Amino acid sequence: MANTASARKRIRQNERRRERNVARISRMRTFVKKVEQAILSGDKAAASEAFKAAQPEMQRAAGKGVVAKNTISRKLSRLSARIKGLATA
Repeated sequence: MANTASARKRIRQNERRRERNVARISRMRTFVKKVEQAILSGDKAAASEAFKAAQPEMQRAAGKGVVAKNTISRKLSRLSARIKGLATA
């Protein structure tokens, strides 16, 4: 258990940051799920709109350091490729 005032404060700060980060990750995942549902339905227009909404949310999570930037870049690239593939299907 924390014995110093600074250690107790650090525990409080870490808890607040963890709550914010969990909320950011959850919000990002919700946007990604909407994109994936639109892709599975085969509606390219809906998938594109959902992707446009998800992209800034995902990049915001990367900018805040919640998720690695390369991870977000990879996920965006793969989602974009799946949406492009709907045109030929």
